[in-house]
Amino acid sequence: MKLKLIKTEEEYALALDQMEQLFDVTPDSDQFDEAELLMFLIRNYEDQHYAIDTPDPIEAIKFRMEQMGMKRTDMTKYFGTRGRVTEILNRQRALSLAMIKKLHKEFGIPAESLLA
Repeated sequence: MKLKLIKTEEEYALALDQMEQLFDVTPDSDQFDEAELLMFLIRNYEDQHYAIDTPDPIEAIKFRMEQMGMKRTDMTKYFGTRGRVTEILNRQRALSLAMIKKLHKEFGIPAESLLA
């Protein structure tokens, strides 16, 4: 396959097939540069056509709470009062920078998601 910008779904499918053949190349092989360029072209096409938006910050928090078996009252450690927890989880109050830092550190939620 001649390497060029991927513009159609057909070209994308062909590029994926080609990448599958080059998947196990090692950095010292002759085909490594081709594989690296092909990965870049695939990633570029996917970023344009299959972009994934960052999750809503409140939904990310609620999801992590569910994963950890936490209740709203457990969030007072991060938000302060029970009233503030309610305001934040009901989107009536914005997260502060201090809250974002705590949530990122304690829950492992990406900061980009919390800042959105």
